[in-house]
Amino acid sequence: MVQKAKILLVDDRPENLLALEAILSALDQTLVRASSGEEALKALLTDDFAVILLDVQMPGMDGFETAAHIKRRERTRDIPIIFLTAINHGPHHTFRGYAAGAVDYISKPFDPWVLRAKVSVFVELYMKNCKLREQAALLRLQLEGGESGHGKESAGLLAELSARLAAVEEQAEALSKQLDDDSADAAAVATAAHLERKLTGLRRALDALEPGAGAAPTLPSQS
Repeated sequence: MVQKAKILLVDDRPENLLALEAILSALDQTLVRASSGEEALKALLTDDFAVILLDVQMPGMDGFETAAHIKRRERTRDIPIIFLTAINHGPHHTFRGYAAGAVDYISKPFDPWVLRAKVSVFVELYMKNCKLREQAALLRLQLEGGESGHGKESAGLLAELSARLAAVEEQAEALSKQLDDDSADAAAVATAAHLERKLTGLRRALDALEPGAGAAPTLPSQS
């Protein structure tokens, strides 16, 4: 049974949370509600999330402050954040969202199809990352165990992991070329940069598992 990814929805208005759940229910993932920044930070203490949808305008701790806390924590700093806002004060306000660590900044009312597509990208990346981490951890255990009988099996698994990662790297390269050609907005560029950092970390981890590479690597975070 494939484990579902968790998506954190943060908004102080219940009707907005309900609308987000209706939009994202088609992704068939686990949707977790938080009605405040404080409640979101509490949820992040115990669970891993593929992406966070964070409302900017909230009483008390607003979205920017909540994002700052998320990015200061080692456990959560790499989780993609999509800001949702009902106000638009121009480029400066948008830039503040990216400066706070957001990978995207969407103004309400937004296109449900576009939002669902953006979230699905991060869910897919998260799931692939988790799968690669699990397989890499299994391979590392086999290599550390020094069981000669598993030599061919380990080599085959390593080759499979490398091939799967290469396929994702190829998709990322195609995305980067498209962004260069289309003069993409800051949101798309930030998303591509986040993907590139994650893939680089995974490639280094796999390279370190090659025979003769030395100590077992520290795997990158799941997000």
